[in-house]
Amino acid sequence: MDKLKERWGIESNWSLLAIFIVFAINGSFAAWVAKPVTNFLGLNPDTISGFIYWPLRILLIFPIYQLTLPIVGWLFGQFKFFWAFEKKFLSRLGLGFLFKTKED
Repeated sequence: MDKLKERWGIESNWSLLAIFIVFAINGSFAAWVAKPVTNFLGLNPDTISGFIYWPLRILLIFPIYQLTLPIVGWLFGQFKFFWAFEKKFLSRLGLGFLFKTKED
């Protein structure tokens, strides 16, 4: 755990625990939200093949997860960590331009 705390720049075990809880809650929340969204779009396993439904649902979960991660992190007092985490993650996916400022 000490290596992870050092890598993430975390001082306390409580902060580390809060970060783990945020990851768990946000993953479940994103999957939960994706179901009504897919139903709204008319996508469900009864009407289309599972080979189409599940990849589409997973693709839908991804942006929901990314959007809600800083929000759930904020609720647990870890916004700074998750905002930096989001910027780094999305930059690695080639979406770093979303966070560029005029000074950069």
